[in-house]
Amino acid sequence: MALRVLWKRMTNAMDRFHQVAFSPKYLLYTNIGISVGLSMVGDTMEQSYERLIGELPDWNRTRTVRMGISGLTVGLVCHYWYQHLDYLFPKRTYKVVVVKILLDQFICSPFYIAVFFLTMAILEDNTWEELEQEIREKALVLYAAEWTVWPLAQFINFLLIKPQYRVFYDNTISLGYDVYTSQVKYRKKPEPKDNS
Repeated sequence: MALRVLWKRMTNAMDRFHQVAFSPKYLLYTNIGISVGLSMVGDTMEQSYERLIGELPDWNRTRTVRMGISGLTVGLVCHYWYQHLDYLFPKRTYKVVVVKILLDQFICSPFYIAVFFLTMAILEDNTWEELEQEIREKALVLYAAEWTVWPLAQFINFLLIKPQYRVFYDNTISLGYDVYTSQVKYRKKPEPKDNS
């Protein structure tokens, strides 16, 4: 009996939390929190793998915090992007979904990647030239990966998911992508071969 009462209280509390967190008043904060948290989890997972294979001696907390901050900026982009798309194209027809996917892939994805690299460059105190170099070396790799993951994921997002849950869904799918983003961002350059 006591467990049933405890379970009922817990489910009521979770329901109240859900209602508040995904309400219009707090949705921006929820979306940013989800983006920050899952960006940090993705980086932690990637670092765990790098430590396992011997590429990284210890967990780099600064790197994880930086990835979390990039989640903040990207979370802002996603929150307002989805609101704008839903405002311009409120219907859920197949035609509208395809238009949203194409706009997302051709406009938001490159912008999202640029915001990510710009945020990281600011946090790492990189020069403009270093930022340009990193974008040249890594942005196309991430953009190609976007095309393998996001069209199908966004088809589901735009057709089936309620608008207030779009960023939550996006970040859930993006957890694996965040691991890959961390890997691409922090992969070591191969050492130049010494021909002497």
